[in-house]
Amino acid sequence: MAAEDSARLARFYSELFQAALKPGVADHHCIVQFSDGTQLEIYRPSRRRPFPARGRALAPCLRLPPSQEPLPELQRLLSTALQRGGSLLEKARLEPFGAEAWIHDPEGNPLLLLAPLASATLIS
Repeated sequence: MAAEDSARLARFYSELFQAALKPGVADHHCIVQFSDGTQLEIYRPSRRRPFPARGRALAPCLRLPPSQEPLPELQRLLSTALQRGGSLLEKARLEPFGAEAWIHDPEGNPLLLLAPLASATLIS
């Protein structure tokens, strides 16, 4: 994921996902390390190239474990995201499959927060 301030954005995602934060291959490269070994790499692109355009074509989704009461879980995560520099794009709402909210991360990238209902079946 490209970022103007890779360290700040990596801290945001590390704290939001409760994942480890590791240094990358350079001072402008950070790694968010998940417990299953998956990595989200955040870097500042070369200043000799144009910065990638932002938009909704690529938007990570943070899916919480299924819950019988998805809205309170989503509200907790949303509060954490806003305290750590995120901003609200669309307020939290209940849907037949659970609860969701769209936010922007600290650099304006869209992020979907999803709390599925325990009894709902989500199409993968």
